[in-house]
Amino acid sequence: MSSEPNDRAEVDRRRDRLLASLALIAGVGLVLAIPFALRAGAEFFLPLTAAIVIAIALVPFLEWMERRRVPSSLAALIAVSAFLIVANTALVLIVVPATDWFQLLPDRIEQIQANLAPLIDFYSQLQRFVDRTVEMLASGPVKAAQTVAVETPRSLLQFAATSAPSALIQMFFALLAIYFFLAGWTKLRKRTISSRESYTGALAVARVIQNVVDSTSAYVLTIATINLSLGLAIALAVWLVGMPSPLMWGGIVALLNFIPYFGPIVAAVLLGLGGLMVFNDVWYALLPAAIQIGFHLVEANVITPLVLGRRLTMNPLLILVSLSFWSWVWGTPGALLAVPLLIIIQTVAAAAGKPDIAGFLFEAGTLTANPRSENSDNVKEGVQDG
Repeated sequence: MSSEPNDRAEVDRRRDRLLASLALIAGVGLVLAIPFALRAGAEFFLPLTAAIVIAIALVPFLEWMERRRVPSSLAALIAVSAFLIVANTALVLIVVPATDWFQLLPDRIEQIQANLAPLIDFYSQLQRFVDRTVEMLASGPVKAAQTVAVETPRSLLQFAATSAPSALIQMFFALLAIYFFLAGWTKLRKRTISSRESYTGALAVARVIQNVVDSTSAYVLTIATINLSLGLAIALAVWLVGMPSPLMWGGIVALLNFIPYFGPIVAAVLLGLGGLMVFNDVWYALLPAAIQIGFHLVEANVITPLVLGRRLTMNPLLILVSLSFWSWVWGTPGALLAVPLLIIIQTVAAAAGKPDIAGFLFEAGTLTANPRSENSDNVKEGVQDG
């Protein structure tokens, strides 16, 4: 008599095990397919994701206006208009002067080569010394360094011109997404919270939404303030040393500083190239890049940790992985979105909990039947049979 319930329990356990295995395989396949889908559908997913991140960062401003009896639709329109004013200002300060610099670059190649001549000569002498040393230590010859052809910036401008219509469509789509997200934010949040059946579930959802908004908006607004201050300081410093278009260089530094690790390096390289295009002395030409590096070291090691504090401090390894992943998926826009997306994912994952994959593989996880409950049931059946 007691063998039938045991057989039935064994069949149920195997069925649950099979379903859990299929769910795990499907989940792993979905996770592996998502990056390629995001990359292939970048024209749709990139503006949508950027719009969501920007809208989340604007939610506190929206709620501040709604608390002052401003209608949601009007508050969303004001928030989008403010964002457009800031974006257009940055566009005018950076893109327009940068276009003139790119047009001057082919004419300044000879000046750049003349400025770099002392460094090239020093490097050649150092290279010859290293070659002789290597030849003394080893019998094999030293291979000559291969040169890499660099395309002129004109091809980039032509590429930007040909892709302008699609870029305008994506920008318009992103602005509409930001507006409708903000206009329906209050109703969407109330509907999401009220859809939960229990009070505990509703409270958990409300906490997750608030944490996502607080963390994302706090990071974006704080980093934007820091980067703006850094850009203004760089603009003033390069203006004092006689660099043309100081506001453009400050804007480039502020924009690239949103990209962790690699952004400041690119900014220093661009400032060094700009200095070589303007000044005749090589060491004075590299002064703007040295100024940017010095300001960045102070900002990254003193100001940013002091302002952000521990609450928004993230693992550098996770930042590097997120930066590499989103850069591979969407290029430079993905690199700009890497840290805000990491904050959102971390906040949601912390609230949702981590799946017990290891326990599942060893038949003790949340996706399988609890061995303790099965043993207790078997003990109860044995007691009843006895």
